Amino acid sequence: MEWLSVLGETSVARALIRAPVLYIFASAAHILSLAMLVGASVILDLRLLGRFKSLPLAETAELLSRIAALALCLAVLTGAVLFSVRPVEYAGNTAFLIKLMLVGLGTANAVFVHLSRDWAEMIVAGEASLLLKLGAVFSLTTWLSAVLAGRWIGFL
Repeated sequence: MEWLSVLGETSVARALIRAPVLYIFASAAHILSLAMLVGASVILDLRLLGRFKSLPLAETAELLSRIAALALCLAVLTGAVLFSVRPVEYAGNTAFLIKLMLVGLGTANAVFVHLSRDWAEMIVAGEASLLLKLGAVFSLTTWLSAVLAGRWIGFL
């Protein structure tokens, strides 16, 4: 784990440690990006599962999936910045490792769903297939579990 300690010596990590207000802004940006990611994902997943029928499925899915993708990029970026402050400690934290696994699973699920023929057909026909509904259930479970794991990090 010694190679990780080098991350804690970067100029970004040192700046966050020397100026706590920078850490607060990085943390707030991470929380905001997570809120955007989970918010967009939950609404999209519920729409795929038949809720919010007044929202057109195809347009809603395209918009919310773009928001979720942007928010995921921001969450990964801000998460990496926060990780740099205590990389060795976080790498040994079970909850952090579980969160990373869940983020990976949630991301893989989103990529799989968006590359599927079912997604393309849903955009044209405006109806969610069983595969998309199963993907939505998996997405809900994975992203909400990732949030819980993230909250658990500070308690281990």
